[in-house]
Amino acid sequence: MPKNIINDGRKLVGGTSDGTSGAEGRPVHSRAGNKAVSRRDFIKGVISSGATIAAAGYVSQVPGASRAWAASPGALERLISLKVNGRMRRVDILPQETLAATLRYKLGLTGTKLSCDRGECGTCTVLIDDVAYYACTTLTHSVRNRSITTIEGLEGPSGELHPVQKAFVEELGPQCGFCTPGQIMSAVALLKANPHPTRDEILVSMSGNLCRCGSYDHYFKAIMRATQGG
Repeated sequence: MPKNIINDGRKLVGGTSDGTSGAEGRPVHSRAGNKAVSRRDFIKGVISSGATIAAAGYVSQVPGASRAWAASPGALERLISLKVNGRMRRVDILPQETLAATLRYKLGLTGTKLSCDRGECGTCTVLIDDVAYYACTTLTHSVRNRSITTIEGLEGPSGELHPVQKAFVEELGPQCGFCTPGQIMSAVALLKANPHPTRDEILVSMSGNLCRCGSYDHYFKAIMRATQGG
């Protein structure tokens, strides 16, 4: 008798009329009981399992999820101190947690943006010991005992903007504004190392920051304005 037929009100998956699954001779039943699994239920189960596995990698990035994750068998969590924007901050981190995730979801410093999450666009750029780094590819545990500066840390004592921020505003650098924090941090790192860069030095230094709006000329002019003291 052909496979996949109705037998006693049950649909068999790759089986025969005697309730077996072909060559192996085993019936196809669910774990819940003696009920045969339909093709539709089987496919839905596979899809559901795949979605669950795929989502597991993002649990650590959800606010408040770190403790729940750490409570699971085999998971580890470590309490460390980070110097961020001149302050020592105690934070629980996961072994493979990135600095971008820590800053945004653990410390609430959302000025550090996440976009490509693979060190290509520069949106997440921060300063580590005054050098520009991609926070999305830097593990948090690797920057202990180092000084981290985010876009929030550029604010002056009275809330005034950093000279680079002022220059960006005056030259209409920000368009959608999403890449702007990373652009500013890269520009600040450049001017800390080289207060009077040439055109080519600016272009090379800023080449790791992408702008979807294409405002590269505005950013370049802003950096030139900042080198001249506004």
